[in-house]
Amino acid sequence: MKLPRRRFLRLAAGTASLPAVTRFAQAQTYPTRPVRVIVGFPAGGGSDITARLMGQWLSERLGQPFVVENRPGAATNIATEAVVRAPADGYALLLFGSSSAINATFYEKLPFDLIRDIAPVAGINRVPYVMVVSASVPAKSVPEFITYAKANPGKINMASSGNGSVQHVSGELFKMMTGVSMVHVPYRGAAPALTDLISGQVQVMFDAVSSSIDYIRSGKLRALAMTTAARSEALPDLPTVSDFVPGYETSSWSGIGAPKNTPTEIIDKLSQEINAALADPKIKARLADLGSVPMPMSPANFGKLIAESVEKWGNVLRAANIKPE
Repeated sequence: MKLPRRRFLRLAAGTASLPAVTRFAQAQTYPTRPVRVIVGFPAGGGSDITARLMGQWLSERLGQPFVVENRPGAATNIATEAVVRAPADGYALLLFGSSSAINATFYEKLPFDLIRDIAPVAGINRVPYVMVVSASVPAKSVPEFITYAKANPGKINMASSGNGSVQHVSGELFKMMTGVSMVHVPYRGAAPALTDLISGQVQVMFDAVSSSIDYIRSGKLRALAMTTAARSEALPDLPTVSDFVPGYETSSWSGIGAPKNTPTEIIDKLSQEINAALADPKIKARLADLGSVPMPMSPANFGKLIAESVEKWGNVLRAANIKPE
């Protein structure tokens, strides 16, 4: 039977609108079952605690459990791949951060592309870093340290929590922007690196404020400057590196992502709830306890941060010829 043209067009228009209606309905009812939040670090660390903090908030607001699933290994790449391969329905989310942006260049043959395969949902927090030196280093400021390092080329040992870590690339960026020569000494984590920094086995480290602040306050380490663009409330009298090295900025950040092609309505719903959490005084206080500050962002702005971080650290890694050991 041949349909009249006008009726055919009405039916065709209705059919074309079905996917949009379905997606809207999914967003209205989402979630209808538990949601997994996959974390590439072991339980008990800062990323895990952040994920559980957000998971509890989302569970209370959206009426379904947001269950944290720890998948450590391969420098968080295992967790990222798990989410990349998950259905794009909002029931598998990824907590990821600066290390993932570094990995995009650090590892040459990843089975995914961070920018292409992970849809940005929302930023969560930023962790300020601080430039700290051993008490045996005579420098009391960044300019003094630069002068000291240039007078002792190759004799300054720079500690980090591992090859390709945020601490490592932060130090490499400092080297590139100041022209100083420092020898990178990677450790298996920040704790042993700080131990050797305190004892004077190594001389400098670019570390998260949360792990070094007690040593700074006790006088075991000397803080020279914050690495962030602005001063830190935790150390308000400390200048920033950029006060002396214009344009220098580094920190670590974390946020939530989802598989590409996750419905926009679901991403927007999650983003709205996460940003509401970051405005809550109790959540802000808990993040402060972890040594971080809230980083509320729209999906678009979070996506911009991811892309900028991948480009920034990619340039540093290539310039310094940093590769996996």
